[in-house]
Parts: sequence; structure tokens; C-alpha cells
Amino acid sequence: MKKIILIEDETSVVSFIKKGLQENGYEISVAFDGLTGAKLVKENDFDLVILDIMLPEMNGLEVCKEIRKTNTHVPILFLTALGTSENIVLGLESGGDDYLVKPFKFIELVARVKSLLRRSNGSASSDSDDEDVQSGHIYQFSDLSLNDYTKKVTRAGEEVSLTSTEFKLLLYFLNNPEKVISRAEILDAVWGVNYEMGTNVVDVYVNYLRKKVDTHEDNKLIHTVIGMGYVLKKA
Repeated sequence: MKKIILIEDETSVVSFIKKGLQENGYEISVAFDGLTGAKLVKENDFDLVILDIMLPEMNGLEVCKEIRKTNTHVPILFLTALGTSENIVLGLESGGDDYLVKPFKFIELVARVKSLLRRSNGSASSDSDDEDVQSGHIYQFSDLSLNDYTKKVTRAGEEVSLTSTEFKLLLYFLNNPEKVISRAEILDAVWGVNYEMGTNVVDVYVNYLRKKVDTHEDNKLIHTVIGMGYVLKKA
């Protein structure tokens, strides 16, 4: 049974989400303030965090940053009544993997939860030591290396720490080197659910990935193709 923590201070929302997710077979823990939520995530092994932005004691953005100090892999889904692009970007840049704007339909929440858990399962580290098996899961492009078994990413020999969504985005680029990929293709491949194309979640995550992969390198690998999308190529 997948373990989910809901960090939310509105009792009606908590009751609605908790009851629905339990009926869908998930084990739900609840924290009603940010400080408690951050502490529980640090002390327990959850498969998913559902996190409101407006919280007492510590807001959701601060909670997310606190979680990411020690845990870069657990998926974090933001719930927010603040649906502006600026607030969505702040949530994603603080380390969130996805967002859902209130009010929302429960079926949409379930779809996001399932999508994040699938992505997380796909990014779970393997304990296999079989070098022959692992060799088929190593991707190399220029001086960038990704091991899909150990989930280790390096650039010019230096390890790069990525969240689960950043990892999947980079893996998608590495599976399509030199190909110009549209934002719609990236949304479908990385997020796996329908998004409003007016949102800039892809741009936010590509820029976030660039900061980690390209910032200190003269040879930039992730390039924008104006009006078309992005491409992984040597400068």
C-alpha cells in the first residue's frame, strides 16, 4: 500500500481528500501545519507528499525546500488556490513535481497522484549489481552521463543532484538526442496527464534542469528552438 502524507490546514479539504484516497487504496497521514509536515516527512518514508501552499507555521514553499534538503526523490504535489503563473513557478522551483489548482475534481487529483507514483516507481533505485544488466541503462551524451539503475547523473565527472521529475526530463532528452522536441511531447512523456498548454511548466523545468546541468559548463547541451521546443545537442 502506497503511503501518502497530506499537509493541509483546511479540515474540509483534508476530510475530502483523505476519505477519497483511502477508498482508492492509499494509506494517508495528515499534518495540519507546515512545521509538523516537514518533520513527519523527514522521519518517515512516504511515497508521495501532497502539500498546500498556504499553511500555518511554515508555508508550503518553505516546507518543500526543507524536504528537498534531505530527500530529492519523493514526489511533491502542490495544492494551491493561487493559480497564477508566478505562484506555480515558485512552487516548481522550490522543488515541487506537480501542482493542482483549487478547486479541483477528485478524479483529477487521483490522476495526478497515480502519474507521480508511476514516475517515482520508474525512478526508484535498483539494488542490482549485475554490470551487464546495468550497462544497458547507462546513457552518455558529450560529458553528461546518466545511470538509470543507480539514478546517478554526472556532468564532466561531477555528480548532479536531480529531483524525480528533473531526472525523467533529462532521461527523455537523452533518449531523443539531436531531436527537436515540442513542449506537448515533453508534457505527455514526462507528466503523462493533460495540462493546459497555456501553463509554462515545461519551460520552468527545462530552465531548472539547465541550472543544474549547463550553468557551469562552456558546452551547453540543452538548447531552445524558438517556436518549436527544445533539443539536446552539442553547441
